[in-house]
Amino acid sequence: MRWQLSEQLRCLELQGELRRELLQELAEFMRRRAEVELEYSRGLEKLAERFSSRGGRLGSSREHQSFRKEPSLLSPLHCWAVLLQHTRQQSRESAALSEVLAGPLAQRLSHIAEDVGRLVKKSRDLEQQLQDELLEVVSELQTAKKTYQAYHMESVNAEAKLREAERQEEKRAGRSVPTTTAGATEAGPLRKSSLKKGGRLVEKRQAKFMEHKLKCTKARNEYLLSLASVNAAVSNYYLHDVLDLMDCCDTGFHLALGQVLRSYTAAESRTQASQVQG
Repeated sequence: MRWQLSEQLRCLELQGELRRELLQELAEFMRRRAEVELEYSRGLEKLAERFSSRGGRLGSSREHQSFRKEPSLLSPLHCWAVLLQHTRQQSRESAALSEVLAGPLAQRLSHIAEDVGRLVKKSRDLEQQLQDELLEVVSELQTAKKTYQAYHMESVNAEAKLREAERQEEKRAGRSVPTTTAGATEAGPLRKSSLKKGGRLVEKRQAKFMEHKLKCTKARNEYLLSLASVNAAVSNYYLHDVLDLMDCCDTGFHLALGQVLRSYTAAESRTQASQVQG
């Protein structure tokens, strides 16, 4: 039983460790993804700046002059300007996504990992306390069992001695009467003394047997009560305490992780939607 309880503690710690590792990996992913988005944003910005600076060579062209008069004109120059504007917008969106990933999301995952660590520690301490209480009840049962077994053995031995004394008494009482009167006269007092002594022995062993039987009965009742207490404690531990601890360890974990992942997908969706609209 101690091995099973220690395995439960180990599994609880292992579950917490796996969750912390998962959260740490997710936080690291967010930071790495933020670096990629930031590099992508800088690259797009440099690209847009480079080609915007070359636009001066088109300033004397007729198309450029007409574009200045009619900005909405669907000309190749207008398409070129829209493309550069869209590139800058992509750069800003990637920078914003990088800021969200490296900031709130990564920090939130780190905070959840810390919360998981504290929650697992508290749950482990509580489970250790519950297990100690359960083992204490089991130890009391083992003590009650040993006491009952000892008193039961004493009662059995006392009963065996009583039965032996009763058999000896029956033998003495059933001896044949001497045939001669003189012999009967001489043996009478001795026989009476022997019978009286045997009767006292039977009474003494009867009292001893009743004493041990009473102790055995009390010890048996205490053992049965202790056994009922252990059964109730074990049932309550596995059907209620363990389940409550599991729920405690799960408290808020899936909800918090789900919120982070939804925020991540929402940030990506906003970036993609902005790129499509652009």
